[in-house]
Amino acid sequence: MGLFKFKNLFKKNDKDLKSYDKGLEKTRKEFTSKLNLLTLKHNKIDEEYFEELEEILISADIGVNTVINFIDKLKKRVKHENIKDAEELKEIIVDEMFIIYVENEIIVNKINYAENGPTVILFVGVNGVGKTTTIGKLAYKLKEEGKKVLLIAGDTFRAGAIEQLNEWGSKIGCETVYKEERDPASVIYDGLIKAKNENYDVVLIDTAGRLQNKVNLMNELEKINKVIANIIEGAPHETLLVIDATTGQNGISQAKSFKEITNVTGIVLTKLDGTAKGGIVLAIKDSVKIPVKYIGLGESKEDLKVFDIEKYIYGLFKEME
Repeated sequence: MGLFKFKNLFKKNDKDLKSYDKGLEKTRKEFTSKLNLLTLKHNKIDEEYFEELEEILISADIGVNTVINFIDKLKKRVKHENIKDAEELKEIIVDEMFIIYVENEIIVNKINYAENGPTVILFVGVNGVGKTTTIGKLAYKLKEEGKKVLLIAGDTFRAGAIEQLNEWGSKIGCETVYKEERDPASVIYDGLIKAKNENYDVVLIDTAGRLQNKVNLMNELEKINKVIANIIEGAPHETLLVIDATTGQNGISQAKSFKEITNVTGIVLTKLDGTAKGGIVLAIKDSVKIPVKYIGLGESKEDLKVFDIEKYIYGLFKEME
């Protein structure tokens, strides 16, 4: 892709680009300043250079295994293309980061909408990652696009979860289906019947965030998935796993655990603006092979963005000269 060609891809008045720019500021300051210093320090590319680069990448939370593979690829390119200058290697680093994420695939970051009837999106994730808030923000985004959105409070376990989803519903003008102290599958059943009868476009379903007992959670999600599929054929159309970016490598463990339990189709990374370790995006994709579909770059309802690898790379490297 090339770093300097890369910078010319975007229009300066692109609102989302500004969000990426601001949201990745902490990571960029930490990451690119270290890379620039590394380039200044080393006149030639040697083993010491690669060792220090490895440390920088690991400190950005790209993940040890991902970094080892990344460094191996860089070394091969350096040898094959006869690169001697550390300055020239910067462009290769950008290229290889892009390749890590894309990995010769067609990356689909869009929601898989149903051709007929409501599109059902199930949200999973541990407590405290911002699942309910993400649902509220996505509902706002979809509503702004003209869609009729229904929220279902399927987390009947966490105190305050129903109330929180209700507050979001009131704030953005979306109806919420809930029942206090009811089996989640029963609440979801009622909500989906309503969605079908009242011609909703999209249904967003909250679920409990317990991971301590995988067997119970797996059984619960299995039951929920059966209920959904019985009412709406082909649903859920998406199962989005919500991960807090500030938890770093723990987020990868969560992704692996949920992938074992249910069919996760995409990841939402929240609080990416609150960490200097934004490399977690690359680590998650490389480790679990699930695309990041949305990222949280702030606290307002407008700050949930469709993930774009090109804008992400731009946000990381825009100040690198």
